[in-house]
Amino acid sequence: MLSVNFASCLRHFVLFLDPVDIETLRRAALSEGGLLTDDIRRKVWPKLLSINVYNLPPKPSKDVREDHKDYRQVVLDVRRSMRRFPKGMRVDEREVLQEQLIDIILDVLRRNPQLYYYQGYHDIVVTFLLVVGERMTIAIMEKLSNHHLRDFMDPTMDSTKHILNYLMPILERVDRELHDFMIRSEVGTIFALSWLITWYGYVLSDFRHVLRLYDFFLASHPLMAIYFAAVVRRSVFLCRLFFSRSISSLSRMPRQCCVMTFSVFVREKASAPVKKPSHISTKPPLNSMSHQK
Repeated sequence: MLSVNFASCLRHFVLFLDPVDIETLRRAALSEGGLLTDDIRRKVWPKLLSINVYNLPPKPSKDVREDHKDYRQVVLDVRRSMRRFPKGMRVDEREVLQEQLIDIILDVLRRNPQLYYYQGYHDIVVTFLLVVGERMTIAIMEKLSNHHLRDFMDPTMDSTKHILNYLMPILERVDRELHDFMIRSEVGTIFALSWLITWYGYVLSDFRHVLRLYDFFLASHPLMAIYFAAVVRRSVFLCRLFFSRSISSLSRMPRQCCVMTFSVFVREKASAPVKKPSHISTKPPLNSMSHQK
């Protein structure tokens, strides 16, 4: 196995290739250990999303909060997000970032009136803000909101529910016994909602694990988050942790179990193309691709 220092040097070397080999960057993001450092992430994440780093959106204007229909809800959600900031961060520094977080969310929504805010969106935005800063976060969130996260930003939850409904057929392929148990238990799929719409940022307590997962998702198909939910659910069941008919119990993700699952999942699945199981549905899925023109 490559040492962290050698792997980091290799990833930095790839960044200076001309032209940049996006497929190599993607493989680096999918590999065990991912992109390793925030410095590398600041360079690679925009490339994975085809963002022009020389033409970033401006900082939000002073009037971005004026008469915005989502302002109050965004403020409430951001004020409750203190645990998403690093422990030990000075209060004044955190408050500045929270104000930026509010402005970024409202700015993306104002620039894209077809998008609707949902609770949990801020959990994704804050992850990028802490790594890449204000202007790059706006660019990244505009891209993700119109692609990977697009279904979650409809006026209703119909598209989100449709994606959640993929979970059981995928799980049936992975573990028929667990699938049948869940069907008998009538637990449904709502337990995975917070996992999906926050890209697991809300349920993972270690920021390093969140970043590692974001490396993985940015380099993967938009549906990867629901595939990962199926693997995590199976792992939790096998660990005999937190499995019951209680939705609140199901939605709490055992951290260590998730981390171990992710390591195995990356090693076994990262190199394989993501395909929708043939028995889910023959009609086009209501995923991010359905919103593209």
